[in-house]
Amino acid sequence: MKILKSDQIREVDAYTIKNEPIASVDLMERAAMTITRKVADYYAQETNVKLFIGPGNNGGDGLAVARQLLEFGFLPEVYLLKITNKLSPDAEINLERLKKINRIKIYEISNEKDLPQLQKNDLLVDGLFGSGLSRKLEGLPSQLVKYLNCSGADIIAIDIPSGLFGEDNRANDRDSIIKATYTFTFQMPKLSFLFPENESFVGQWEVMDIGLMQEAIDEIDSGYFMLAQEDIASKIMQRKKFSHKGTYGHALLVSGSYGKMGAAVLSAKACLRTGCGLVTAHVPKVGYEIIQTALPEAMISIDWSDIIFTHVQDLENYSCVGIGPGIGTKQNTQKALLNLFERVKKPMIIDADALNILGEHKEWIKNIPENSILTPHPKEFERLVGENGDDYSGIQQQINFAVKNKLILVLKGAFTSIALPDGTCYFNSTGNPGMATAGSGDVLTGVILSLVGQGYHPAEAAKIGVYLHGLAGDLASNEIGQEAMIASDIIENIGNAYLTLKTN
Repeated sequence: MKILKSDQIREVDAYTIKNEPIASVDLMERAAMTITRKVADYYAQETNVKLFIGPGNNGGDGLAVARQLLEFGFLPEVYLLKITNKLSPDAEINLERLKKINRIKIYEISNEKDLPQLQKNDLLVDGLFGSGLSRKLEGLPSQLVKYLNCSGADIIAIDIPSGLFGEDNRANDRDSIIKATYTFTFQMPKLSFLFPENESFVGQWEVMDIGLMQEAIDEIDSGYFMLAQEDIASKIMQRKKFSHKGTYGHALLVSGSYGKMGAAVLSAKACLRTGCGLVTAHVPKVGYEIIQTALPEAMISIDWSDIIFTHVQDLENYSCVGIGPGIGTKQNTQKALLNLFERVKKPMIIDADALNILGEHKEWIKNIPENSILTPHPKEFERLVGENGDDYSGIQQQINFAVKNKLILVLKGAFTSIALPDGTCYFNSTGNPGMATAGSGDVLTGVILSLVGQGYHPAEAAKIGVYLHGLAGDLASNEIGQEAMIASDIIENIGNAYLTLKTN
């Protein structure tokens, strides 16, 4: 799924209106109905629904929703924000349609004294300002937004919470943005929905298909995408009848140290469970019995050191090398990491302590093989590139890092983002808060290492791996809930995730 900028979405609207063909007011009616149905699904007809309407097309959507709610048995109230005497043409049409029905009370808000009494059990529908907003809210609009936010009532935002910009909110007034309970957005998410700092504004969001023409979406260039199940499913390689373990690659996982062997076990097990034919875990001597006992399917390469990673001798037999989970950051381990970068010629997977070492030696980044995959969490990312101050800047830093260094950077989080060397960025649509648990990142390293080892291009391995990992977490959550989930539950559901991709 492409993620378009606000002005690009308007281009798609215009193309659809011209080529479907459909009148703009009828497209508004279609969009409004998707919101109306959601209100009817989520709330009883007895709910006191109050719609707050701005002068633009977002207000027009809200006016259409008000009229449609009558047909669904609701008796809503409408509050027009009067900051101008002019409405957009389609909003004007919907206001006249509403007045003709003469069953809905319409009030005007011209100053602070006009603000209505609100109750916590009211439902407020935000139709004040849409994605076309280009400056922060001030004056009466800002006062109204703050007033609605303080009501304690549920708020449904039409398309986008009023006051929130679709992309970059660095210059915005965050106190003057609607804090929605639900946001029902049209056709595709806005980029700003995917940033942690905007969660309190967007609430739970859902994409509503309003029938914009796909050919128009396809023709518009975008550097941002959302991973979709059908796309991931189509990329899964089909196993051949006469294949054998050597067909599916031999991955080397450099992991573990004294006191951190659990990371090595989790990552190696995930690598095997994701389908790699052979997995060798390179561990210090202290990890020999642990790996042999916990994971008999894995082979073992023993380090010279008893307790840390210091050297890997033979690299010729491996289709892919991953490093990081649990290796620590001791001086000898740092030297061994640089040595590994200089010797490995194929794309690597780099995570955890290997990233922490890179954060101390940024000059080593140039030694990493092209198309290698780095999988930091936000703090590890900060150590690599420095603090960014906000999420939009962070995404730009992530993309710039990938392009400059010809690497793939996977930034882990609620909508894990994958920046590729060509400047494109993909956001994941699977996963849940239950995956915020120790070892979850080690599992992801193993999953992606397995896919690269099997012969997937690193960019595809990163996308498939992130999606598969999140899907396995979702299936685990369905079984035991988010609170009880541990990293091993994600591993145990990788097979179910594959089956889900194949059958749905």
